[in-house]
Amino acid sequence: MQSLSFPSLTTVKSSLIDPDGGELVELVVPKSEIELKKKEADSMPMVKLTKIDMEWVHVISEGWASPLKGFMREDEYLQSLHFNSLRLKDGSFVNMSLPIVLAIDDQTKEQIGVSKNVALVSPQGDIIGSLRSVEIYKHNKEERIARTWGTTSPGLPYVEEHITPSGNWLIGGDLEVFQAIKYNDGLDHYRLSPKQLRKEFDNRKADAVFAFQLRNPVHNGHALLMNDTRKRLLEMGYKNPVLLLHPLGGFTKADDVPLDVRMEQHSKVLEDGVLDPETTIVSIFPSPMHYAGPTEVQWHAKARINAGANFYIVGRDPAGMGHPTEKRDLYDPDHGKKVLSMAPGLEKLNILPFRVAAYDTVEKKMAFFDPTRAKEFLFISGTKMRTYARTGESPPDGFMCPSGWNVLVKYYESLQESDDSSKQQQTVVSA
Repeated sequence: MQSLSFPSLTTVKSSLIDPDGGELVELVVPKSEIELKKKEADSMPMVKLTKIDMEWVHVISEGWASPLKGFMREDEYLQSLHFNSLRLKDGSFVNMSLPIVLAIDDQTKEQIGVSKNVALVSPQGDIIGSLRSVEIYKHNKEERIARTWGTTSPGLPYVEEHITPSGNWLIGGDLEVFQAIKYNDGLDHYRLSPKQLRKEFDNRKADAVFAFQLRNPVHNGHALLMNDTRKRLLEMGYKNPVLLLHPLGGFTKADDVPLDVRMEQHSKVLEDGVLDPETTIVSIFPSPMHYAGPTEVQWHAKARINAGANFYIVGRDPAGMGHPTEKRDLYDPDHGKKVLSMAPGLEKLNILPFRVAAYDTVEKKMAFFDPTRAKEFLFISGTKMRTYARTGESPPDGFMCPSGWNVLVKYYESLQESDDSSKQQQTVVSA
């Protein structure tokens, strides 16, 4: 197993590194211009957005995809799809491994006609912004899927949810958003923009920021990795390394733990002192999840550059999943960290591969895996963890803080109660 390694002191960048392109993109219209912009949009052809489209509007508008200033036009799309990067006007490259595009159907394309600007309409029917100087081009779904996932096998969650039912055309242009995107789900205070995060890092006088991306509950193995990273940064001479605990908040597949449950669990981890609240910032990353392995992990790392992180922790099989039709991993578990160390446009980000953590059955705690004592370690996968919680079986002591585990147990109990209620209603109806 590869151990946690750090670049030499001569290559370490300071915190709050420059965003890609040198300037953080912010596309929310100033308050003084909102009424005029809304009035203009009322007379434009309308493009209806899906829930996932709205998540991408959120991502673009706050600058996570800087220097991208809207949904991709064809030249940007082709660069992203074939080169995983964008060439800037000065000849330099920034990483852009996932196409960020907006699909429309034949009818919408016909309605747009020769119009150069379109209004964007939320799933609830509100005009939330516009795309200007638009370009419409063919949406070759098979090529997009094959190059992004490396397979066109049926059962890819993002593909089935968002790409397969989408239109045969893509529309790109410059994005304007009339108000910051809000979800009103009780979690908006966690959704800090790159600009807000940079300000918070400054307020905490961080001299290094290390980001940890996850879509699962935090167990003590994760905490071991994060705390060990901070310890090693201190040993390198940093005075105040700050952890950005950055769970993904957009689309996830049906069997993943929902965002609100994960955020409640994360809060318990901080309350119990498993992670230090003084040196940890918990914030939601608004991107949808592709489960596209080494291709997607580049996007996850690139976005954190724009938030000011100069270290990025990467582990086994990042952004991976099981093959949708075969009993194997879809991607080589080690390829994610290898790709990050070579990816064009990520040179200024310090990639931190971490050692594998597992449950030490002798010490009764999560510890770094020791291959000389392999039989004494228990690997508890996310699937196994969910099975424990679903069946009411407790994990080994020391796997997760008790209050955090209780959050998961209550969630799965509520699912069971809902399922039982549904079965009872079906029985009544059939009777």
